[in-house]
Amino acid sequence: MFDFTRAGWFYGYHSRMTKETYTEADALRMEIAVAAAKLIAEEGLSYATAKRKAARQVLGEGRVSHDVLPGNALIEEEVRIYNELFLSDSQPARLRRLRQLALEVMEELAQFDPYLTGAVLNGTAGEHSDIYLQLFADNPKEVEMFLLNRNVNFDVSETPHFRPHRPPVETLSFLREGEGVHLALYSHDDLRGAVRARDERRLERANLEMVRSLVAEDER
Repeated sequence: MFDFTRAGWFYGYHSRMTKETYTEADALRMEIAVAAAKLIAEEGLSYATAKRKAARQVLGEGRVSHDVLPGNALIEEEVRIYNELFLSDSQPARLRRLRQLALEVMEELAQFDPYLTGAVLNGTAGEHSDIYLQLFADNPKEVEMFLLNRNVNFDVSETPHFRPHRPPVETLSFLREGEGVHLALYSHDDLRGAVRARDERRLERANLEMVRSLVAEDER
């Protein structure tokens, strides 16, 4: 059965569910989500890596049943709770800095329809977070030339496409004021699919106007 003291801050902060309403799978799923959130906040692990490592911490090295693994939405909620409880003196300022920097980069790249995504958008960004942008251009080389003409040194890699069964997209990564910035380069044909979130309750990407609004709210 679930050990309510093992997760640290879990007991008392998740009063929406009681021991009586939890199934064993629910309890394990929540414990893994809590452990994964701590790894993301403290070590900057990706959600996928944190989920695997957290499952090993909770369940050991044996085979893990898929039905006890938490979804990213649950883990994201736990990262928010962790930030509020343990990083409230530093995380908000860190988030403001990354959003402001993201806005500056997006304004420079406005001709490529930039969208902000990831932790800087959803508000969970911490000490180890980078800025992730999605750009939409007729030719990825246009973005490369834009950066080269401004003496920006970048590395080239690949990012999985946000649409299933599509090939990965070229990604340009560089440092801006000591912070990592990653530009995933999509075609204009992908733009219509990008603005339709899979879950309307969770904003997956934000355009320049929306990020300006977020920065303005942060500064109030």
